This record gives sequence, C-alpha cells and structure tokens, in this order.
Amino acid sequence: MTTRPKYLNLLQIRLPLPALVSIMHRASGAVLFLSLPILLFAWQSSLTSADTFDAFRQVASNWCVKIVMLALLWGYFHHLCAGIRHLVMDIDLGTELATARLTGKLVLVISITLTIVVGACLW
Repeated sequence: MTTRPKYLNLLQIRLPLPALVSIMHRASGAVLFLSLPILLFAWQSSLTSADTFDAFRQVASNWCVKIVMLALLWGYFHHLCAGIRHLVMDIDLGTELATARLTGKLVLVISITLTIVVGACLW
C-alpha cells in the first residue's frame, strides 16, 4: 500500500528559475491577449478625432494608467524574450540545466532592462 500526501501546499514548492520563466511566459501571453481588445479600442478611438486623442492623452497621463502600461510593456518584452528562448530550446539548443538557468536569468535581465529603457523614453 502506497501512502500519498494528503495535503500539498503549492505556495511552499520552490520551482527552479527556468520553470518560473516558463510560467511567466504563459501568464504574460494570457494577459497581453486579454488586454488586446482594450488597447485596440483605445488606439482606434484615439485616431478618430483630435478631441478623442486629447482625451486619450489625458487618461494616459494618469500615474495609475502609466503603471499599468509599464506592466504591459514588461509583459510584452518578457513574452518576446522568453518566446525566443523557447524557440531556441525547440531546436535542442540550451536544454542543459546550467544553460537553461543562464538563459532564464538572461530573459529576466533583458526584459527588465528593455522595460526600463523604453519606459523611461515614453514616461
């Protein structure tokens, strides 16, 4: 008779960095996909007239909206970098444990750096 765990606390499981990067890649893709209709509506309405563009600029100048847009920008850069990492791993490059850990760190560093650079230019 095998004993199975009766309680598994998912918050106490320590995932390796490549697994966290992979999960964040999926989550960022889902968030970007779900935010796409809102972003397309805002873009379309900002192109309608000068008044709607001014209204969009006024809304976009709010610090809360800027934080959300900065988070979406990071999500985009993270999804892009992690997607490139996954494509390279699909051709069986970088699948060793040490390389996978290094590329996971690189994805985080590059995506955060790109977010800071582009976010500072747009802020």
